[in-house]
Amino acid sequence: MVNAAYQNILVQVKQLNVLEQFRLLEAISQLVQRETVSKPPRSIRELRGLGKEVWKNVDAQEYVNQERVSWE
Repeated sequence: MVNAAYQNILVQVKQLNVLEQFRLLEAISQLVQRETVSKPPRSIRELRGLGKEVWKNVDAQEYVNQERVSWE
């Protein structure tokens, strides 16, 4: 779904000549590249311990046994 701001910008872009549209396209492309490149890579290790409180007071073997029974 396209919002009103997007539509407004598109109307304005259509009023530019072709050279100005290409310049704008290049500027937007560079902006998007900087946004995607500037974020540091994430590590899977950041997920360590996430959600561990859910398993507090749960016996791992008992859980596995219950799951196996549910498959039958």
